[in-house]
Amino acid sequence: MQRVLLSAASGGLFGAGLLVSGMTDTTKVQGWLDVFGAWDPTLAFVLGGAILPMLVAWQIANRRAAPALGGTFPSRPDPRLGHNLVLGSVLFGAGWGLVGLCPGPAIASISWGGTGGIVFLIAMVAGMVAAPPIRARVDRLAAA
Repeated sequence: MQRVLLSAASGGLFGAGLLVSGMTDTTKVQGWLDVFGAWDPTLAFVLGGAILPMLVAWQIANRRAAPALGGTFPSRPDPRLGHNLVLGSVLFGAGWGLVGLCPGPAIASISWGGTGGIVFLIAMVAGMVAAPPIRARVDRLAAA
């Protein structure tokens, strides 16, 4: 029960942060990406506001043997750049740039309605469903 309550509180804090920072405003996100036009640098503060606390959390986690609420820490990812990471990053970035939303803000934006967020969410879920068989095929092609 403690994990569920902490997860709900963390999710609520994350969603509130998305709203306050403007990450659910597609025009603000697209303004951040428009470096050769009407560039809006304010989301750099959102990035800094996310990276700095995470840096502290990683330092604390490195000193702990196990998570505070039980279980185990996930294994560290492979530091090498593979085709899966590059392809996934390109697709994620293209979707973010075209729509102005990434998964977290897309889910948060549904709360106030609008068909754009719902269409994006459906497309995102379709991509998540399609990704494993596509990844398997790309892995087979890369191995050949």
